[in-house]
Amino acid sequence: MMRTRHFATALRESLRHGYDRTRLRADLLAGVTVGIVALPLAMALAIASGVPPQHGLYTVVIAGAVIALTGGSRVNISGPTAAFVVVLLPITQKFGLGGLLLASVMAGVILLAMGLGRLGRFIELVPYPVTIGFTAGIGVVIATLQLKDFLGLDVGASQGHFLSQLWALLQALPSLHWQDCLIGLLTLAVLLLWPRWVSRIPGHLAALLVGSVAALLLTRWLPGFEVATIGSRFQYHIGGVIGHGIPPLLPHFDWPWRFSGADGKALALDFDTVQALLGPAFAIAMLGAIESLLCAVVADGMAGTRHDSNGELIGQGLGNIVAPFFGGIPATAAIARTATNVRAGAVSPLAAVIHALVVLGAMVSLAGLLGYIPMAALAALLLVVAWNMSEARHFVRVIRIAPGNDILVLLTCFGLTVLFDMVIAVTVGIGMAALLFVKRTIDLTEGRLVERPLLPAEQMPEQVALYDINGPLFFGAAHKALGTLMTVTPGLRVVVLDMRDVSLVDMTGLVALESLIEAARRHHLGLVFCGLTPRLKVKLRRIGIRKQRGQLEFANNIDEGIERALNMRDATATAPTHASVTIRAG
Repeated sequence: MMRTRHFATALRESLRHGYDRTRLRADLLAGVTVGIVALPLAMALAIASGVPPQHGLYTVVIAGAVIALTGGSRVNISGPTAAFVVVLLPITQKFGLGGLLLASVMAGVILLAMGLGRLGRFIELVPYPVTIGFTAGIGVVIATLQLKDFLGLDVGASQGHFLSQLWALLQALPSLHWQDCLIGLLTLAVLLLWPRWVSRIPGHLAALLVGSVAALLLTRWLPGFEVATIGSRFQYHIGGVIGHGIPPLLPHFDWPWRFSGADGKALALDFDTVQALLGPAFAIAMLGAIESLLCAVVADGMAGTRHDSNGELIGQGLGNIVAPFFGGIPATAAIARTATNVRAGAVSPLAAVIHALVVLGAMVSLAGLLGYIPMAALAALLLVVAWNMSEARHFVRVIRIAPGNDILVLLTCFGLTVLFDMVIAVTVGIGMAALLFVKRTIDLTEGRLVERPLLPAEQMPEQVALYDINGPLFFGAAHKALGTLMTVTPGLRVVVLDMRDVSLVDMTGLVALESLIEAARRHHLGLVFCGLTPRLKVKLRRIGIRKQRGQLEFANNIDEGIERALNMRDATATAPTHASVTIRAG
């Protein structure tokens, strides 16, 4: 059974605090605003992912509404995002639309399982350099992919790794189509300048309108002027009739695997196909989880709300399971659209539902007009999206002020994302960050000989040594900390270990302690453990480390430990002495 505590938490919290006309009016205004923003982005991102533009609209309509109603963030807006492009395009090229939709369903199941397994908090622990590194890399890849349509280049299908795609673009530069380039530059100029003049009307909406009108007028006025548009690039079939652009139809139910594969035929639903899509589906799920929860954190900061991370993963999972059955591609929360939603005054998930209805209405009533949007104008829009996504200022700032290890993680994630793919980048980046964290912790863990008065009137006798152990005793750190107990003074009888600052001991640390105790026994040395927490004492008892009178003692504090050490000194007085005693832990 689904744990209802994490199901539709955002919607239930919004309604619990009361919902009146004022809140409805605020959600209506926000929903209409963000719906206008989402309309062209959904088409552009679907095209960039290698599928017809209507599938991006289907994603907004179905996944956007389902995630809002079942998720854990009040103001998140979900749909196709730029971050997904670098993951989805290779899937589309290899498995076709059917493979992409099936991978989305599988990713939704993974996300749902993560939410039910309460893994939301773990996803939020992705290090900042890793996030900045792979998002900046994704921005570079997206920008590169848009140059083909922005410049009107005759490149063919964009396949292969980044360097091969870049080389293909350079080779295709002589085929530059100045008409597409002109419309692209005009759209880009409006995108950059419009926000400085008019802030209330979304800049990308004005830019696409200017670009589309300019292309339409120049096509009619200038002989030979021609640009690629959504209508000229994409076709659809309804009842045996071929149409151009976007079909003016509502999303309808169909099995994802009945859509075409890479060969143009229906996708073969078998074990081999599922196995081949498992890796891409996991990549979609992980990226969707990271981006949606990061977006929820940003939204909380803007709106003063508090999201349920596990509930958001459940909503994202359900949305990605349902949407492909209506032709929708993978979806996740979009930071830019969510920020627009918050600034427009949204107070509940109903704003996201209204945004989905706005896109649905535009898709049905304006499908013919949407076909006139130039491909170069959409490419210009995605160039700006890629620039914003790259967060160049944050990237440069991290390089300027971050420690060297974090810079290494950042550049590694960036390079791997650009040259290979995001999955490898995140996997390696998190692995590097974890190893560097372990190294830093090892550097902070130490054991040192302490020179201190035994009593106010006398010094520590030579027969007793006090060692201060700081930090967790786990793999790597345990041998470093306990390895300092190596060469001790002649006549040593008792070693006191101050372990008040030992926060945890793992199996490696326990084995190291066992080795230390055994070495002390061989050399007739007494040991006193001071300041162990009750939890650590239980761990020691479980592996058989218990009090042994005259040989191994436990004390609550240093004073008690030194007192026990003095008592143990006499118990070992008859043992043979050593001019030099070496104790190695492990």
